[in-house]
Order: sequence, then C-alpha cells, then structure tokens
Amino acid sequence: MKIFETHAHYDDERFDEDRDELISSMLSDTGELDYIVNVGASRQGCEASLALAAQYEKVYAAIGFHPEDIVRLKESDIEWLENMLGESKTRKIVALGEIGLDYYYVSDDADMAAAEKKQQREWFAAQMNVAYRTHMPVMIHSRDACQDTIDILKSNHGQETGGIIHCYSYSMEAARDFLNMGFSIGIGGVLTFKNARKLVEAAAYIPMDRIVLETDSPYMAPEPNRGKRNDSRNIKYVAEKLAQIKGLDTQEVIDVTNQNARRLLFGE
Repeated sequence: MKIFETHAHYDDERFDEDRDELISSMLSDTGELDYIVNVGASRQGCEASLALAAQYEKVYAAIGFHPEDIVRLKESDIEWLENMLGESKTRKIVALGEIGLDYYYVSDDADMAAAEKKQQREWFAAQMNVAYRTHMPVMIHSRDACQDTIDILKSNHGQETGGIIHCYSYSMEAARDFLNMGFSIGIGGVLTFKNARKLVEAAAYIPMDRIVLETDSPYMAPEPNRGKRNDSRNIKYVAEKLAQIKGLDTQEVIDVTNQNARRLLFGE
C-alpha cells in the first residue's frame, strides 16, 4: 500500500505556483500517496477543498470551521455546512473538520480571554451537533485546551461521531481519554522534533490500529525539513519515526495506517 494523507491544506496560497503539478505527481501511479484529505478551516477553505475533491479522483474533502475562524462565523455558515454534509457522497466529503479549540492566541486580558474561549466552545459544540445529525466523523484541532476539548466531546456526541484528534501533541494520559471515546489519533511531523518526548511516549502507548498519518501541509514540516514548506511527501519521515518507536517495518506502518484511515473515513 501507499500512504494515506489524512490532513493537508493544498488550498493554501503557498501552493499556488505548483499545486496541480505537485498533487498530480504525488497521486500518480509512481507517486508516494494513495489518497489525500484536504481539510477546510474557513468558509473559503471549505469551498476550495470541495473544488479540489471535484478536480482530483483521489482527493477527498473535510469541511468545518477552525477555532481561529469563528470570529467571522454566522448561523448561516452552520446551515451551509449542514447542507453540504447532506451531499457528502456526491461531494466526496469524508469528515467535518477541522473544528475544535485553540487557546494559544487568546487575549492576555483575562475577561477578553474568557469571552474568546466561551465563543470557541459554543461554535465547537454547534459543529459537533451538526456532525452527529449528519453521521459524520470529525477532525479535531486542539491546542492548549485539552480538558475543555475532552469535556465538549463527551457532552456533544463525540462517542457517537468518532473521528481524528489531528496533529496530536498531548500526553499519553490524555490519549487514553480520546481513545476511550473511540477517536483515532493523527500523528504528523511533530513526532520527529527533538523536543517531542511527550508525543513519543504517547505514540508508543497508542495502539497501531488507532493511528493515522498526516502532514498538516504546508505547516509543521518534519525533520529534516523543519521550517520549510511542508507537503505530503514528507509523511515518510513520520512513518519512519513511528516505525522506530513501535519496533516495526516502515512499510508495515504505512499499510496499517492506510487501512485505519480507509476504515474510519471510507467505511471500508
């Protein structure tokens, strides 16, 4: 099997110069990839993800509103999201995401920070309920908000929707909570970083049948390309590191994570 890329942003402007050439090459008969899920984070990003899924046979879409985008969000956007998910088969939508919480950039002012966090939680819960109503798995973004993320998933149908905790960076103990709710764990370039001890411990703990691979391209490039524009060809470095941690062959890691992604996103 080839690599299943479960989380990328090829609609990003950093791919404007070589997007078609790059995607076509990676998904060709001689390319590295089996499938790509392009993930929307804003209304514009969602529409671009749907367009890429329509253009390329082996590109699929996830659509949802990132916590950093919710300041612009309106109820009509949630209605649009639910309508699109109702057409998931024809539009090649495999998940609702990325959605969640990101407390990293909230205000330094305590009152403003509390209001921003509350707003994020409300829109996160609203999108979880859309996922439940449309029977879609979710792709969860969570940064500096572990316990609130767990609490919202538990109280808003997370155990029914399932999905992927994207770009996992929390502890082994937190992984246990997500796994117990039925979630899979998305592992990307952070695993290769020298300061990733906590994630290495979590990766060693998480069962192989609950791990999927991702890049979050164009962000989070793994070593040895850290700091450069990321693309899905770099997943091989993540697979190699995970194989080292698990004591497995790299191809076995690629095969198992591909099967995991197909089962979760395609229902195979």
